[in-house]
Amino acid sequence: MRTAQVSRNTLETQISVSINLDGTGKSSFATGVPFLEHMLDQIARHGLIDIEIQAKGDLQIDAHHTVEDIGITLGQAFAKAIGDKKGVRRYGHAYVPLDEALSRVVLDLSGRPGLVFNVDFVRGSIGSFEVDLVREFFQGFINHALVTLHIDNLAGCNAHHQAETVFKAFGRALRMAVEADPRMAGVMPSTKGTL
Repeated sequence: MRTAQVSRNTLETQISVSINLDGTGKSSFATGVPFLEHMLDQIARHGLIDIEIQAKGDLQIDAHHTVEDIGITLGQAFAKAIGDKKGVRRYGHAYVPLDEALSRVVLDLSGRPGLVFNVDFVRGSIGSFEVDLVREFFQGFINHALVTLHIDNLAGCNAHHQAETVFKAFGRALRMAVEADPRMAGVMPSTKGTL
């Protein structure tokens, strides 16, 4: 089982993450940011990754530090759980619709952080959740998971639907990338011999 537990404590946040890449999509969250928890649940369910996150942050200021640091800590846990990446598919992609919204996510477990984020949200917040924080979450994740990630929202006139399609597609793409490839058992999926 590819599992990891990571804790990260700063003056702004205290976060613990537990993940199982070979899970069934179970999740448990206590972050103080309900919309983020709804999105994290999409990653777990559609990625078939068990995720547990406990976070305390300086929400009296805003949710920025908490959301970004959850992305960072989840990225650290992912990097630890995925290990040397031998035998995995490496690449993943998904298109996910939700009513009028459609998003595409393509990723590479490249060992190099890179984010291309093309999401033009139709409004600045979803309830009290500022949509700018979606990018901050993924930036924190890729910086520490060492993943190349392309996110494109192709259609949508409802910000909640736009965000949800992004997170669902990310979960689906991640699930594909971490799956074992029976034809590559024990083999590094790179001509360089390392990722």
